[in-house]
Amino acid sequence: MHKKLFIPGPIDCRPEVLEKLSQPMIGHRTKECTEIGQRIMANMQKIWKTKNVVVISTTSGSGLMESAIKCCTAKRAACFSVGSFGDRWHKMAVTNGVEADIFRSEEGKCTTPEMVEEALATGKYDLITVTHNETSSGVMNPVGEIAKVVAKYPDVVFCVDSVSSAGGADIPVDEWGIDICITSTQKCLGVPPGLSLASVSEKAYNRAKTVPNRGLYLDIVSIYDMMAEKAQYPSTPALSLMYALDWQLDQIVNVEGIENRYARHIEMAEYIRAWAKKHFGLVADEAHLSNTLTVIKKPENVDIADLNKKLGELGLAIAPGYGKLKASSFRISHMGDYTMEDMKLVTSSIEKVLGL
Repeated sequence: MHKKLFIPGPIDCRPEVLEKLSQPMIGHRTKECTEIGQRIMANMQKIWKTKNVVVISTTSGSGLMESAIKCCTAKRAACFSVGSFGDRWHKMAVTNGVEADIFRSEEGKCTTPEMVEEALATGKYDLITVTHNETSSGVMNPVGEIAKVVAKYPDVVFCVDSVSSAGGADIPVDEWGIDICITSTQKCLGVPPGLSLASVSEKAYNRAKTVPNRGLYLDIVSIYDMMAEKAQYPSTPALSLMYALDWQLDQIVNVEGIENRYARHIEMAEYIRAWAKKHFGLVADEAHLSNTLTVIKKPENVDIADLNKKLGELGLAIAPGYGKLKASSFRISHMGDYTMEDMKLVTSSIEKVLGL
């Protein structure tokens, strides 16, 4: 029996999306492939509200995160972390020989503009990384406020992980001055995993051209060049996923509408938060709660593995905590094409299992 996935990705995809995966192959250097790439880029530009080139990579979001920090750090990177995935960006730097420091917030707290100001004022850093939406803690960072600080340092490349929020929360890339904004397909975009995307500014592109030893497969310069010229990927892309993404982005932009989609995510988030506060409590600071998933405090007498086993018998699954919060929390996603009906299903099922 298939379990409906209320986890932070991959999430369930609409049948129409899955059907697109079965289309016949085409040559990846053909006009048809270029047209698909052009449509994907144009619709992602609308979602991100950017004029920057949008690149595609046949990796998870981590692929372009690693590419960004490796290819665009000329001096030293400052990695701001509000959980496990912020930590991962720092680990990507150091394992690639990139000089980097990490600035961690207390669990459940955001990265503040003051933290960023203090770091950048030292003059040590020419790139920063910020997580927009952290799935381990449920924090949605105030990137718009952070952006005002970064704008005072024009030589700093501003990188943002929006893997679990792009397509579910408003991220005006150009307004915020984000140089590299990264996402992947399996979360708010509602497509199976295997593709990542990033908007890349000319500033980031020009910085990367000065950095030696960028690697080959994830060299952001070669990916940018190919996407800007032909809307194609330098290597063989995951064509089936491109078919599905092309169709789904059209649905997001032209059928549901981007602002309607954001409003739906907020409605689902507010419902889950209110329910969680009534029965359990929230991990994240209430001023910086995610619109795409909620991280909920776990009572000592609740075993999440046992809860998930019983939920599985009802045909659905939630996520345990992650990283440092693994033992003390559980997570419910409200992203992609899910609806209020789905939210009421998961909460009523949990209530039934726990006797709430």
